[in-house]
Amino acid sequence: MSLHTSFGESVYEERVVPFTAADGLALNLINLRGQRKPHKCPVLLVHGAGVRGNIFRAPVTKTIVDALIEEGYDVWLENWRASIAFPPNLWTLDQAALYDHPQAVYTLLRETRADEIKAIIHCQGSTSFTMSAIAGLVPDVTTIISNAVSLHPIVPCWSRFKLQCLVPIVGLMTDYLNPHWGVYAPNLIAKFITLLVNLTHHECHNAVCKQVSFTYGSGFPALWRHENLNEATHEWLKEEFGAVPLRFFAQITRCIQQGHLVAVEDLEGLPDDFTAAPPKTAARFAFFAGEDNLCFLPDSQTKSHAYFSALRSNYHTLHRLPNYGHLDMFMGKNAAQDVFPLMLQELAK
Repeated sequence: MSLHTSFGESVYEERVVPFTAADGLALNLINLRGQRKPHKCPVLLVHGAGVRGNIFRAPVTKTIVDALIEEGYDVWLENWRASIAFPPNLWTLDQAALYDHPQAVYTLLRETRADEIKAIIHCQGSTSFTMSAIAGLVPDVTTIISNAVSLHPIVPCWSRFKLQCLVPIVGLMTDYLNPHWGVYAPNLIAKFITLLVNLTHHECHNAVCKQVSFTYGSGFPALWRHENLNEATHEWLKEEFGAVPLRFFAQITRCIQQGHLVAVEDLEGLPDDFTAAPPKTAARFAFFAGEDNLCFLPDSQTKSHAYFSALRSNYHTLHRLPNYGHLDMFMGKNAAQDVFPLMLQELAK
């Protein structure tokens, strides 16, 4: 156990709890607690693709971790197989949904002896965790706050073109894309892609920021609005992005073409089509989206909210926030005033 001080000077204990995914992969949870013992239920935070649990701890005055601890929640970060805390692997959403998230929840429940937990899930942590929930694999999760995308991925036209036409070409040369190539490009393919990015992206001088936009969406930048980030965060993110497999992009392309999440592996315990039958979960979803998201359009969450609400009316909620994009919903310098209070309200319901 170690002590951690946030950018806003909040001090909390950090404890790493290893767990093993159902297929044998070594993963971990990070438990964060303040100076006061938590008096509310555990909350699990699930990161997106090619980052890690640390993405929820940007150098801003107050992070979502700080806000949760202040409210008395027991905070847990899940590092699943897409985390850059581990060696790169050719993961799919199917593997995460079946092997990772259920074991993370089981481990958390065992460690805390809680009867139920709540979750805040982001991007591909959100899609894969939604798959787990729909398949009935995380029944002890009662409230799920989903950011950016869940059941219905919808992307800008340029992103669709890149996924359908450019990714297969890149896949002939490399198994991974890695925004950190902006800092260090280890081979000719990485150097070529870095050159291409630098020739086409002029929105800032941060090479990783530009690589992130090339890798994950449309726009300049794609995952945030520059005006929402302080300088410390813009610099910090250089070390918070790593390798993501082209195999994932192939799956999300298929999901986009189908209009909703579908499996790409024949794994027992997961449906082939996640809209073919009603979800096997009683969890209440709170869908969040930035109106300026250029990775997954906010209509992604609007469509998922409509789908779940048609099955159970007046139960799920939707928040579309103006002047926010994708990750600045958590990393934004003003997110503590604009975003976190709404998430805390949903957790308290």
